[in-house]
Amino acid sequence: MVRKREFNTEEALDAAMHVFWLKGFEATSLTDLTTAMGIQRPSLYAAFGDKLELFEHVLRRYTTLHAAQIRAMLGHGKSVQEDLRAVFDWITSEEKKVNASHGCFCINTMVELAPHDPKFAVLTREHQMYLAVIFREALEKGQRNGELSDELNAGLVAQSLVVSMIGLTVLMKSGPDRSFIEQSIQAALSILENNDHRNEPLI
Repeated sequence: MVRKREFNTEEALDAAMHVFWLKGFEATSLTDLTTAMGIQRPSLYAAFGDKLELFEHVLRRYTTLHAAQIRAMLGHGKSVQEDLRAVFDWITSEEKKVNASHGCFCINTMVELAPHDPKFAVLTREHQMYLAVIFREALEKGQRNGELSDELNAGLVAQSLVVSMIGLTVLMKSGPDRSFIEQSIQAALSILENNDHRNEPLI
């Protein structure tokens, strides 16, 4: 008979995420994890596998929640441009600034693990691509309702917005001047105001 787990899986993963986020993968010990998660090592191994497998579970949970947050912010404003501005304001907000020194969990993984672990290179790249899909869908909606020009290459612009978002997220770790951030956001979104964009559509 399989013994029922005596802990909440999502809460345990969130606790592990906090530790990994704060210390990074290599510097986090199993003791750090079991203490934060409130479980013993046998339970950790049985539920999540070893430390690397646990990290993968945590990363997958983070990327799912992160993408859901961004998708939820689109479609509520008066325009697509207003929605996208809200996303960029959110990632550079004072609320996010409190933990900005920790950076983005996915970006941290891109730096620490992706260069020498193909699995995490794929997982982080998939998240970037999925965010691009979310942005592209928002841009295409703007084209359908006449807000954005049909000449706008939604796919390429979406990718550009993901790059800008990642760059701003990394930049926030250094505590930049707010005017610098505002100008950067404005520059990133200014492409939406250019009705003469003539790129060929993506295949």
